[in-house]
Order: sequence, then structure tokens, then C-alpha cells
Amino acid sequence: MSRSLPTVASRVSDTLIARGHHGVIVTQTQPTSTAAEAAQALGVEVGAITKSLLFLLDDEPVLLLVSGAHQVDLERTGERLQGTLTPAPARMVRKFTGQPIGGVAPVGHPANLSTYVDNALSRHRELWAAGGHPNTVFRTSFSELVRITAGLAIDVD
Repeated sequence: MSRSLPTVASRVSDTLIARGHHGVIVTQTQPTSTAAEAAQALGVEVGAITKSLLFLLDDEPVLLLVSGAHQVDLERTGERLQGTLTPAPARMVRKFTGQPIGGVAPVGHPANLSTYVDNALSRHRELWAAGGHPNTVFRTSFSELVRITAGLAIDVD
């Protein structure tokens, strides 16, 4: 018996397809709202999990796609991006992504966000990212992730 995707995950799938990705989003039976949970459920290294994190860069929302093995160094990453970087409040995450925390995908937001991709993700042949809803994920690669997000690869640590 197949289950349909939540509306927000369907929107992510449609965006992926429009950008040349296969658009397949997988619903996990185990929780995948953290990088560690996703890695365990998928049987991959935590570094291959792509965390989609919303920050404010001088009060403008930006999306950082970060390896599950990394924490963002706010000061150094802010300097690289030539501004002050601060975590976005939870209410802003929902407003700018249209997706719940724990399920934020790299794409499928109400408006395009400036996106930066952690260079550490390039160390993995296969990446997994949230599909727009908790417990949904999709598979991609570093080069595809940069392409489908129109992202800029940077160091975040």
C-alpha cells in the first residue's frame, strides 16, 4: 500500500523535478529530524546528511546546507560571507521555507533563498537531505545539490 507524500514534500519533489533531479522522496519509518537519526535510518555516515539551516546575514535570510558532521562557525562563516551571521528564529524558518524545522529541504521554498553549500559535503559520493517534512529524505550528490539550489560552495567551519 503506498502512502502519498505530505503536501509540502510534494512541493519539494515538484521543485526537484523542475530542476532536473529525479524527484524521488522517501518517507522513513524511523525519525529523521536530526542528522544523527537520518544517518542511522539510512545506514550512512552522519557527514553525508545535509542539514538545511536558515540564518540571517545582516538581517537577510540565507540557507546554509551543512554536513551533518559540522557545526557552523558563525564568526568565520559570516566573515566569508562579508556580514554578520546569526541563527534565524524558529518562526522565521517556517515563514521563509514554508517547511517545519526537522524537515527543511534545500529547495521548495515560497521564494528562492541565497544558498551556501558546505564544502565538506563534497567528501561523500552520495548525500541525503530532508524532503520538506519530518521523516522525508531524498538522495543527491554534491554537484547536483549545488546545481539544483544555485548554491555557492563555501567552508562553514
